[in-house]
Amino acid sequence: MKTGIEIWWKQAERDLKSSKNSLNSKDYYVSALLSQQAVEKALKCLYLKEKGELLRIHDVVKLAREVNAPLEIVKKCAEINPVYVEVRYPEGNELPADKINKNEAEKILEMAGEVLIWIKKQL
Repeated sequence: MKTGIEIWWKQAERDLKSSKNSLNSKDYYVSALLSQQAVEKALKCLYLKEKGELLRIHDVVKLAREVNAPLEIVKKCAEINPVYVEVRYPEGNELPADKINKNEAEKILEMAGEVLIWIKKQL
């Protein structure tokens, strides 16, 4: 991997590791956000490898489509995508930290791991 690509990939892996750590410490919303970030950075890594430039968006579905990900990966990204906004900003009286429970965080982490496995095979 080229240096820029390698940095994006390493940060994606680090975000996924931090997501696991946050899950273990019961910070479920942080785990979900870091899972989303891992997917976003890994997809940007693949996009950078394929296109030679960085696509500065946060929509992991669009990123997945841009790198011609298979439908199963795009579907996982569609489930992960809302987390980016959902757990970052208060809405009404709901605290973002309360929006994700353990089961949801585990599911998002698992899907993120599967997406990263697919991406690694493409790199």
